Amino acid sequence: MNAFSSTLLKKIKSKNATIAIAGMGYVGMPLAGALAKAGFKKIIGIDIDQKRVDQLNSGISLIPALPKSSLNKMIKNGFYATTDFLNLQVADALIICVPTPLTESKEPDLTYIQSTLTLSIPHLKPGVLISLESTTYPGTTEELVAPQLVSGGFSIGVDIFLGYAPEREDPGNEVFQTQDIPRVLAGMTPICLRLMSALYGSFISTIHPVSSPRAAELTKLLENIQRSVNIGLMNEMKIIADKMGLNIFEVIDAASTKPFGFTPYYPGPGIGGHCIPIDPFYLTWKAKMYGVHTRFIELAGEINESMVDYVVSKSILKLNEQGIAISKSKILILGLSYKKDVGDLRESPNIKILNSLINLGAKVNYSDPFFKTIPSMRKFKLHLSSMSLTPGNLKKHDLVLILTDHSSFDLKLICKHSVSIIDTRGSIPLSQKVTYA
Repeated sequence: MNAFSSTLLKKIKSKNATIAIAGMGYVGMPLAGALAKAGFKKIIGIDIDQKRVDQLNSGISLIPALPKSSLNKMIKNGFYATTDFLNLQVADALIICVPTPLTESKEPDLTYIQSTLTLSIPHLKPGVLISLESTTYPGTTEELVAPQLVSGGFSIGVDIFLGYAPEREDPGNEVFQTQDIPRVLAGMTPICLRLMSALYGSFISTIHPVSSPRAAELTKLLENIQRSVNIGLMNEMKIIADKMGLNIFEVIDAASTKPFGFTPYYPGPGIGGHCIPIDPFYLTWKAKMYGVHTRFIELAGEINESMVDYVVSKSILKLNEQGIAISKSKILILGLSYKKDVGDLRESPNIKILNSLINLGAKVNYSDPFFKTIPSMRKFKLHLSSMSLTPGNLKKHDLVLILTDHSSFDLKLICKHSVSIIDTRGSIPLSQKVTYA
């Protein structure tokens, strides 16, 4: 170890290190909370969204994983958010948690990582640890991040330390918090790995070092591709069961009684969130460089994406049974986010379904306690407001589409009404006379 690494290691062990987090979203905010809970007081949140920065500095928590009480305690202890990368001059570690979306042609878009590095490097002091948490393809840390740091005048493992520790956040999960979820991590050099292990081991219950950043990057992709493939299988099984007049949720519950060899996965209107709809494309893109065509992974993606059209087709058929044309129909959608009790619209298939129904001429309303209005998105600009779930409002519609796990909705109220229901999640009891998509 040299003087830089020894000094940093001491600061981490004493919880006296200043930790900067770039990207205060669904990953960065819980991360800040976990660091604070472990005893780190010098935490800086960096984000390019001035509104978000102002809210955080005012004590307004943006996600349930970071309660307002915890945020206010953090602020009293020294936490602050900023849009100014000049604040990195005092940072001992920088954790990068910025988005990694897809381009229109479904190729990796790493511009947020690149721009974060471009803005950060001029202000980094020698001896700082850089940890990338953003989901990405194998090779990003070594092929993109490291060269950019070297071009900035640093030497990896000497006066700057670099590693990869893929995030494992699960928005809305009340059982596993950031500090409770084991973390895979890697370093560019042995000393980088030692510092990564010291930092993450100081606030995460279990760490699992691997041989290289590429191994850690592939680990993250594997976790989510496994879910994508299995959900794709269940979505295909749902279509088969529907043709046979069977309820796939009943079948899955029955299969789940087997104590070995079966893990339940569930179908739905599609897949959403930042990871599962995107991660497979990061690997398929990279695999092509090695001459590998990922047919199995891509097929699962195609099946999952097709579920939007499937739900729309089911809606048209259900309306036709009532003698109602889609262009003359009134439809109420329950749930905009991709999973229950989460105010998260990232890649939500529900928005795509809503937009498709509007384009077909339907009068569409929605009810979601997390969204009074639909925020403007890159692909969709929908000027609608949430409708309260009342008997009167239900009677105004020809069809109710339940598009999310719906603990936030009054199912008894829905089931008592004669309005047609399509429940894509299968949460309404079988005794109710409803149609399962």
